[in-house]
Amino acid sequence: MIDVRNFDSLGGAEHGWLTAKHHFSFAGYYDPARMGWGKLRVWNDDLIRAKTGFPPHPHRDMEIITYVREGAITHRDHLNNEGRTVAGDVQVMSAGRGIQHEEWNLEDEDTRIFQIWIEPNRHGVTPRWETAAFPKDGRKGKLVPLASGKTDAPAEALWIAQDAEVLGATLDAGAQVTHLIGKGRLAYLVPAKGRIEVNGVEVDERSGAAIRDIETLTIRALDDAEIVLVDLPPEE
Repeated sequence: MIDVRNFDSLGGAEHGWLTAKHHFSFAGYYDPARMGWGKLRVWNDDLIRAKTGFPPHPHRDMEIITYVREGAITHRDHLNNEGRTVAGDVQVMSAGRGIQHEEWNLEDEDTRIFQIWIEPNRHGVTPRWETAAFPKDGRKGKLVPLASGKTDAPAEALWIAQDAEVLGATLDAGAQVTHLIGKGRLAYLVPAKGRIEVNGVEVDERSGAAIRDIETLTIRALDDAEIVLVDLPPEE
């Protein structure tokens, strides 16, 4: 099953400094049919205007992955972590037993991000934050693990406390990649840029595809495309 959630059908909010689109129920947007996808609880498509951002606020027991699409985001937290993550790169924050953080666009241009929240497989992990560079040329024509808690994850992938994986690829129009999900697992896929086909089903730019009961994905780019895929454990 591939259930396409067209971009125009997503929830959203306009805060002036922030324009947000929500793939799943979040904050003031509630849709009982879109409460998450397995352990994936949030996928927000955010535009953060220049010189604005999220003031300090807390989180607990969530793996929060930020994929920067355009611009850059600057992170600070109560553990004295601070860093800047630029377009194409990724940061991971394990909220664990509790973390207070803030996220700012300190740039002179707007920043666009995907913010992805995955439930951890255990509560109370030590809070932590990491960022890593993933040059787009390094994932041209192939899916590269960006964040992973799988036992066979490459060392370059940022660690998350869940048997899940966030992968990224850039594809020239007409190119394709395959990905083995495995029996019983779920996936959620969003083209950050361009249109794609997933096992013959078209998915437009910034739309989502919720996938279950399919073991192998064949992803073909209809345009030059940039994709983000989350591979998730079976539902309990």
